[in-house]
Amino acid sequence: MDTIKSMVISLALATAVEAGAIQQRASTTQPDWFKTSPDLYAGTMETGAAPYLAQINPAPFGSKSYIPNAPLETGEPISGAHGKNIFHLMGDLSPYFSPEEGFGVDEYPLPKGANITQMHLLQRHGSRYPSASEDQGTWGEKIANATKAGTVFTGELAFLNDWSYQLGEELLVPTGRQELFDSGVLNYYNYGHLYNNKTASHKLVVRTTLMARMMQSAENFLAGFFGLNWKDYANLLATIDPATTGVSNCTNELTTIEEVIEEPIAIWMSTYLKERTAQLKKLSGSYNWTLSDTYHAQTLCPYETISLGYSNFCSLFTYEDWEHYEYLQDIEFAGYSGFLSPTGRAQGIAWVEEFLARVEGHYVKVPASETGANMTLDTNPITFPLDQNLYLEFTHDANIISVITAFGLTQFSGFLPATGPPANQKFHTSRLVPFAGRLNIEIIKAPHKVSTKRSSKLTKADYISGTGETQYVHFIQNQRTVPLHASFDACEYREDGWCELSTFLKTQKTMLAKADYQHSCYGNWTYGGWGTVLNGVPAS
Repeated sequence: MDTIKSMVISLALATAVEAGAIQQRASTTQPDWFKTSPDLYAGTMETGAAPYLAQINPAPFGSKSYIPNAPLETGEPISGAHGKNIFHLMGDLSPYFSPEEGFGVDEYPLPKGANITQMHLLQRHGSRYPSASEDQGTWGEKIANATKAGTVFTGELAFLNDWSYQLGEELLVPTGRQELFDSGVLNYYNYGHLYNNKTASHKLVVRTTLMARMMQSAENFLAGFFGLNWKDYANLLATIDPATTGVSNCTNELTTIEEVIEEPIAIWMSTYLKERTAQLKKLSGSYNWTLSDTYHAQTLCPYETISLGYSNFCSLFTYEDWEHYEYLQDIEFAGYSGFLSPTGRAQGIAWVEEFLARVEGHYVKVPASETGANMTLDTNPITFPLDQNLYLEFTHDANIISVITAFGLTQFSGFLPATGPPANQKFHTSRLVPFAGRLNIEIIKAPHKVSTKRSSKLTKADYISGTGETQYVHFIQNQRTVPLHASFDACEYREDGWCELSTFLKTQKTMLAKADYQHSCYGNWTYGGWGTVLNGVPAS
């Protein structure tokens, strides 16, 4: 159990490192808000070995790779997969994909005559090397030391006899740069008209942090959106990422994370990896293969694949093992920054308030003590412009989950038992925050009310005659609509998942109070155990 506890701590630290981009910081004495070099807060980083996939790739496997237009070899046969994709079951380590199953509604075009007037983007960074707190490099040294000492692995583990750890640390890998560049291209095709460089009076203000992978993600996205001369059109407001300083605007977030997720992760990890660990132990010779080894081996599948193009670790596990791995990540993120976290709402409420302020056309008016927002930035017209039609921000996985929670998208709530996935589970980390995952929020102006029953054709038939101009809000997670009626009773059921903007804004009037920021982040409350928190705030 001590081994599992240390692994839980590593998981908690890794997730904590990912968090922080929402809580922006800046010095009031810095005259150049958009100065990004020299970067003194890039965080820990190390480049790994250059890939040599043409040399090491054991393909062909007789099936196509799963990720289109990408150099990764993902066609290795997996027991029990039957054509299904394990790379969609890797939680926050999944390479970017858009979930085919969606979130409960179909996609519809804008009715003729309607216009998107604003788009707000919250974009996760691209695929990266492991973070320092995950200890993958330490595990690699253990295996190397074991083989040097005479251990001979056999069977499925025989590749370890010649294997060496070759990954870097925390930097974007090449496919991570591609994911962000591709996202920039995609968003330009979808929303480029919202920034007209012939009429724009000033550069677009884009927010990111000084952490290396965050800066590189923003730069690659902007290169995809604007081209290599993107600096002619955009200014990067890059602030210090708390992950590089160990500082958090929500004290209880860091002090309780281990307590919240330790027990359920330990229980589920011991359950789903027990049989596989026993099998691999028989192939480990004199090496004492443990549960920790199995988990590290499974996690190296996505990391080696995105870094080197292929990994022998993937086929050590069945499709069911990967479904169970996904559930482990679901428990972690729901407990760290989702509805099962006592600080879940508090962590994301600052960005929600910033979004509402931009839509309503005013600076953030909420006391900083209630949101954690940086009021120096959020009341400055240079750093918090209100006249943009595009708002682009680059962040971490845990931050996107916390924003979903702070908005009150209860479609993604629901208890996750430590004993295994519940029926009709709605919270899936890989579908929400894969590498390069993103939340697009569209503000739509229609000349009339749009019918709740939609047509797939671009006609005026979708409008309700006799009604006036109406605005809507449309949430899109990884290119699939999130139906707002599934979370807010005030939003009428619509086949397109939209909600009237005025109605949605009314639903958000209570979200600041529901986040209970001051008490959640600094209050003296007691965590009652897994399952006592179901709404993103302390149960007490």
